[in-house]
Amino acid sequence: MRVVELVNGFGVENLRLTERALPTVKAGEVLVQMGAASLNYRDLLMVRGLYNPRQRLPLVPCSDGAGTVVAVGDGVRDVTVGTRVIPAFAQAWLSGEPTRELLSSTLGGPLDGTLCEHRVFDPRALVQVPEHLSLIEAATLPCAALTAWRALFDHGGLLPGQWVLVQGSGGVSVFALQFAKQIGARVIATTSSAEKAARLRELGAEVVINYRDEPQWSKRVREVTDSRGVDVIVEVGGAGTLEQSLRAIKVGGRVSLIGVLSGGSGEVNLLPVLMQDVRVQGVIVGSRAHLQQMCDALAAWRLHPVVDRVFAMEDIAEAMTHMASGAHLGKVAVEIAS
Repeated sequence: MRVVELVNGFGVENLRLTERALPTVKAGEVLVQMGAASLNYRDLLMVRGLYNPRQRLPLVPCSDGAGTVVAVGDGVRDVTVGTRVIPAFAQAWLSGEPTRELLSSTLGGPLDGTLCEHRVFDPRALVQVPEHLSLIEAATLPCAALTAWRALFDHGGLLPGQWVLVQGSGGVSVFALQFAKQIGARVIATTSSAEKAARLRELGAEVVINYRDEPQWSKRVREVTDSRGVDVIVEVGGAGTLEQSLRAIKVGGRVSLIGVLSGGSGEVNLLPVLMQDVRVQGVIVGSRAHLQQMCDALAAWRLHPVVDRVFAMEDIAEAMTHMASGAHLGKVAVEIAS
């Protein structure tokens, strides 16, 4: 079978399309023919050696994917051949709170990921694909969508009519925009692109702020919300945007800290957190139970993810470069099999 491997060191230039033997299915396992994968910023950091410099190579990249069960091992009862499935990001985190041990079972590092034509999974770590979605669409869900889901609802406690701020137009932010609109919340989005601003408005954002034209964008947020501030912020920028987020959040608001696109360290004034009862919560995707809950909602809403571009497996380096450029809106996907 064909797989994409990171070999001979870190770097996008070290990604290779190679061959591996088709894995055998043991008792209690299922074999999935992967139909698609999608890229996350984590995958790029992993390939570049910035996420875990001690990651063992070769590594099959990518945490997100979707496929069809083509074989089941002895003792498997709940998953049948022909079922379309999504693997959970952390294979051992089935429910409950995360632990260091459970978070060591993540796909795309340290475990081999989804950029392969076939992969063996524990069926307990799989969720059935919502019927209305293609495999390419479903492949965007395990990390970005679930992170947005938990940022808004598990940690953010978002309610209809409240204000949400999303940063940029990557997968997590676009999913957060879509989810917020589904429950009747109001969304402020930031971007530096007029073209993307138009698309974000089409997706339902009430207000879009160009952060290059207005680097102190928290002032505009305060104006829009009658000086109150927003209820929930999906913070993907990190150190470079956190100060503005803390100025834009309401008293008692929630900042869901997800990404470090603008840096992972820097000086931040913590007084607004203390003086305004602000909750800053890190979000590390979610469990298999969380994934099931989210997929149930997507099925009820019949919501379709926003897919920016679809690449072939052999063009994985180009796909990674495209995502790194920040030119995308929504998710970048890789088609593995029809």
